[in-house]
Amino acid sequence: MLERFERNIPALTEKECALLREKRVAVIGCGGLGGYLVELMARIGVGHIRLVDGDFFALSNLNRQLLSTPAKLGVSKAEAAAERVKELDGDIRAEAFPIFLDESNAFEIVSGCDAVLDGLDNIASRRILAAACEKAGVPLVHGAIAGWTAQAAVSMPGDNLVSLLYPEGTLIKDKSALSFTPAFCAAVQSSLCARLLVGREVRPGRLYYFDLLDMELESVDMI
Repeated sequence: MLERFERNIPALTEKECALLREKRVAVIGCGGLGGYLVELMARIGVGHIRLVDGDFFALSNLNRQLLSTPAKLGVSKAEAAAERVKELDGDIRAEAFPIFLDESNAFEIVSGCDAVLDGLDNIASRRILAAACEKAGVPLVHGAIAGWTAQAAVSMPGDNLVSLLYPEGTLIKDKSALSFTPAFCAAVQSSLCARLLVGREVRPGRLYYFDLLDMELESVDMI
């Protein structure tokens, strides 16, 4: 047992820690949500992480994006994420994909992964990601934020959860993002992903919704 992970015990077993080291995940979007997802997946000990984002850090990212600093303005988010992973744990295989997810590359990106983490900020890309995960047979751990609110869920191939969450014509009206909301959402997503990766029970199709202003927490079975 590596000393690095001794504080995971007994919340995780030694066998589960070793299993995480064998897993491959993809983080799609390395900004607000994605930056925290990268940090948490690396620190829990996932052995192989694909990091996908075609964007570069801008001033407007500094209020909430963990990987952004004034010194990194103009730097690729995917490449900064890979650098952060290697700073945390040089034994993790970190693959940077400094490209935007689209219909031409989504299937190749998610293929071979044990789970995919949604750090996206728009519905169109989420639909593309969900379709690719469906085709590749890969579980998708959805997450989304708006202002004070966050939601997370596990979508398994065949359940069409993203289509249920975002019916045709759905628009995102609130594009605000506070510093703590993506951190909170990423923590929930990461806990769901870790349980999924080590074979613990998860509830696919159950949406967890959090209102951090009124401190109201709900869960709804969508399928």
